[in-house]
Amino acid sequence: MNIAVLVSGGGTNLQALIDYEKSRRDCPYHIVVVMSDRKDAYAIERAKRAGIPVENVSVSAVLGSKGAETAGRDEKRIAVSDRVLTDCGKYGVDAIVLAGWLTVLAGEIIAAYSNRIVNLHPALLPKFGGVGMWGHHVHEAVLAAHEKESGCTVHLVDAGCDTGRILVQKKVPVVSGDTPDTLYARIAPYEHEALVEGVCMLAGMLKK
Repeated sequence: MNIAVLVSGGGTNLQALIDYEKSRRDCPYHIVVVMSDRKDAYAIERAKRAGIPVENVSVSAVLGSKGAETAGRDEKRIAVSDRVLTDCGKYGVDAIVLAGWLTVLAGEIIAAYSNRIVNLHPALLPKFGGVGMWGHHVHEAVLAAHEKESGCTVHLVDAGCDTGRILVQKKVPVVSGDTPDTLYARIAPYEHEALVEGVCMLAGMLKK
């Protein structure tokens, strides 16, 4: 299964996917391209070190600097999503993996890759999902709600926001005195495990 990994930040989850592919002869996926919606994302360096092609699909790269300033939110999402779809065709992508990707995909790509896009979310969906629930915002919300556990979820992407079918969940306890940073640190290693597991699961689903 040829995959595109979409990134926005440091790329630790991308690194987990790279490491698994390199270490396993029977790895059911192959990363053919990494796409970033942030031109300075460190994940780009990780991809280059691994010899993986990189595409800059930031709003300014897609629409130009003037277009990036004047376009509305939905227009930006559609423009980026359409560029991702075009690049997926160019690289022969079978499935898309959102690994810390911040732009909400929209438009034709959702139907074109129906049941072939997976996302990693830093909470136990369906709790703490939806618009605005990303990164530290999620961990802050979990702590504010006095939850006893949190974790991460790998799910299929549909037309909603964090609403698709759940493939994998990993749970960790919330402990007294936790901050968003300490909770994130406890969840992060499980994110890497869950994402690899979820992508391998998707490969199995597409084989059938």
